[in-house]
Amino acid sequence: MWIESGKSCTFAKTFRNMRVLIINTSEKTGGAAIAARRLMESLHTAGTEVKMLVLHKESQSDLVIPVGRNWQKKFTFLFERLVIWTNNLFSRKNLFTVSIANTGFNVTRLPAFREADIIHLHWINQGMLSIRNIQEILQSGKPVVWTMHDMWECTAICHHAHTCTRFKSECRDCRFLRFPGRNDLAHRVFKKKQRLFAHADQLNIVAVSTWLSSQVLQSTLLKEKPVSVIPNTLSPADFRMMDKTASRKELALPCDKHIILFGAARIDDPIKGVEYLLQALRLLIEKKQFRQEELHLALFGRIKHPEKLFAAIPVSYTWFGRIGDTGKLSQLYSAADVTVSASFYETFGQTLIEAQACGCVPVSFGNSGQADIIRHKENGFLADYLSAESLAEGIRWGMTEAQDTLSKEEMRSHVFEQYSSEVVAKEYLTLYQSLKKKKVIQ
Repeated sequence: MWIESGKSCTFAKTFRNMRVLIINTSEKTGGAAIAARRLMESLHTAGTEVKMLVLHKESQSDLVIPVGRNWQKKFTFLFERLVIWTNNLFSRKNLFTVSIANTGFNVTRLPAFREADIIHLHWINQGMLSIRNIQEILQSGKPVVWTMHDMWECTAICHHAHTCTRFKSECRDCRFLRFPGRNDLAHRVFKKKQRLFAHADQLNIVAVSTWLSSQVLQSTLLKEKPVSVIPNTLSPADFRMMDKTASRKELALPCDKHIILFGAARIDDPIKGVEYLLQALRLLIEKKQFRQEELHLALFGRIKHPEKLFAAIPVSYTWFGRIGDTGKLSQLYSAADVTVSASFYETFGQTLIEAQACGCVPVSFGNSGQADIIRHKENGFLADYLSAESLAEGIRWGMTEAQDTLSKEEMRSHVFEQYSSEVVAKEYLTLYQSLKKKKVIQ
């Protein structure tokens, strides 16, 4: 048991008597799912009775409970997309950029829900919970924690508002709709959310970064709700430093080149900014800072249009596809010189702390959640927002000066001081306990 002695007996006993239900659309697919599952495992290790409710179960764990039959899951997903598609007059553009939460499952009748002391929502879109289902949860009288992994909770329908600021007043004239207007789909969903949150007295928001909490505090929908900042977690056992040369040989990566690593759930999703990375690589070559043959790009994650992406890469490359095994990921981070995040927005920056844990230098734009993780030129490089030139400078620095000045051991140690499963789980347990006490007093 990792709970500190001295306070341990009462503390640990309290948490062993607490029952937590985590709700997320998927068990393992996507950053939110990974974060939610890691939290579940951490809470379980701490002695808390915890279960995870999902639409898509991907393991044999007894702690994970699937909801719905296969045909129901397909229906809830497809019906939501159908409404968005028809609203946009059969255009597929931005079809998966927005969610309207018009379908889902009533989970309040399930034994796992009835038995729980705390309901902990994570990413619940794409058919898991409708707005009505969320209302049923909020009206149950149970304390509800909702960890935000993107901006959907504080906007009408979008997961990232980009440069739009209408969520600070009233969503309408939505840029993600084909025919924006004063009473468009975004405005109608905004009104539903407004009614939903108006009387949500049991709701407690958790943002995974300081930047995301600042968006919550500016949101018309959520600015009156209590908000905490608790980051995602990482286990030292899952991500470890490995020998660079041995890792490269085992992964069939070149041993005589600088290796730049780039990974995402979908690499060519425009929001991930791979074009800025490719432009930065071209600049490094054009400015003769590196020869083309000296650089190698390693990629992991899905690619929707591989032919188009591969044709644009100016250096040799290796694509590893989707990697679910943390051991292989550790090997890949250990093999690379730098890990690059060129995302327009990152609510947290999971790949950055994974890289640091494996001794790999992270390079990223510093406009959002990444700034919580990277201290400029101390444990990574924060590039000027949407500047390929600055990103190129960060990659150059990471592959040269940083290799001699940064301590991999210190970088790794800092990660687990801030983001270890023990630290993050304890923050959540403290929050749960305060909410449980508040409910008893009421």
